[in-house]
Amino acid sequence: MIEGGAEARTPLWRTRGMQALVGVTLLGFASYCLTLASLPTYAVTGGAAESTAGVVTAVFLAVTILVQLTVPALTARFGVGPVLIGGLVAMGVPSPFYVLDDGLAWISALSAVRGGGFAVLTVLGATLAAQVAPPGRRGESIGLYGLAIAVPNLVAVPAGVALVLDGHVGWLSWLAASPVLGALLVPRLVRSLGPQPGPGPAGTRRAVVAAAFLPSVVLFLVTLAGGGLVTFLPIERPDGVVATVALLLFGTTGAITRWRAGLLADRLGSRLLLPLALVAGAVGMLMTSVGFWTGDGWVLAGAALFGASYGATQNLTLLAAFARAGEGGTTTASAMWNISFDAGTAVGALGLGFLAAGIGLDWTYVVVAASLAATVPLASAAARSAVRV
Repeated sequence: MIEGGAEARTPLWRTRGMQALVGVTLLGFASYCLTLASLPTYAVTGGAAESTAGVVTAVFLAVTILVQLTVPALTARFGVGPVLIGGLVAMGVPSPFYVLDDGLAWISALSAVRGGGFAVLTVLGATLAAQVAPPGRRGESIGLYGLAIAVPNLVAVPAGVALVLDGHVGWLSWLAASPVLGALLVPRLVRSLGPQPGPGPAGTRRAVVAAAFLPSVVLFLVTLAGGGLVTFLPIERPDGVVATVALLLFGTTGAITRWRAGLLADRLGSRLLLPLALVAGAVGMLMTSVGFWTGDGWVLAGAALFGASYGATQNLTLLAAFARAGEGGTTTASAMWNISFDAGTAVGALGLGFLAAGIGLDWTYVVVAASLAATVPLASAAARSAVRV
């Protein structure tokens, strides 16, 4: 929690802790977003088969998931500051070396190292977003944190694709080293925090994992769809214009809803908001699929609507996971939530590629839309069981 009762009345974005967290998040996620959709495209231009393009993202996120499992223990032993700085350095330092080779093995090896750093950033970023919030303003805090993630998603995902398609891989590689700058803000962020909670009694972590399970499953399915969208849409529309605009719309609507959903959740709860977000996501993916048959306008509209679902679902499921886990379980709940996020993105980037190779990307997106629609009852259950925070 941030220090001082006066800061609880200050606009949250003006507090020292939130400003430092936003800076770290912007610089860290700029690197992630620049490379998320562009590296699979880079691998394909280097000779990799389109069906294996998602291997790069899958390797990155597989390592991310493995390291995320260790972040609560690492933080308990070494402290938030050293672990976060180490993660940012691991994510940023390898990035300039992408320019040396466009082979799938080389890109995947560098991405594996960066994935370990990304694991630290994601788990601790979400945890710190809850800890810097005054009472009753956790949704707003997570909304601002989500906005700091969504802005790079808005700008850096299409920019990364455009850089690769235009042959500027060197610029991409150096820009993706931005997390190193974020390490300079960590001391300020740590100073703004109160005492960290100690380890809970035996069995607490297992109970937190169980509590965060339902929101995490909902998030997994939505990020699976997102991974399939950002990985294969640029490959399906290789001229670059439609893909870049679609990803720009996806990022814009995601930024808005991830920010505003937190404010709405503070006032209304997520009981209706989370199921509605799933419905919007299903319709958006269906519209994108229809666009492959009828025209690019549907692709753009579908990407925009799905982006709104994608952003809102991230905020609302994280709030639900924290509410169900309790104050002492935020780091473990954050790890669970982030593992689901990254596992979903990895499965979408890799598994949907093989599915699309068999039935086409258009019908793959139809299958994804049906899966999201089938998840609405699960979203309702996850939202009902969470209290307001």
